[in-house]
Amino acid sequence: MTQHRRSRQSLGAIFAAPLVIAVASAVALVAALTGDGWRDILSWVGLAVPILAVPWAMLARRT
Repeated sequence: MTQHRRSRQSLGAIFAAPLVIAVASAVALVAALTGDGWRDILSWVGLAVPILAVPWAMLARRT
């Protein structure tokens, strides 16, 4: 049985993806509440980020 040794990551590397997801979600929610048109598109794209992050993380974990 082999042991996998993980390298130590900085706090920036650990929290980079969650921070991007949080900012995208916040921007999308504000855009959805403040207007129509291009803001609707921005809100849909921004709120899709957390949904798309799940399969991305699952695929990244397999490799």
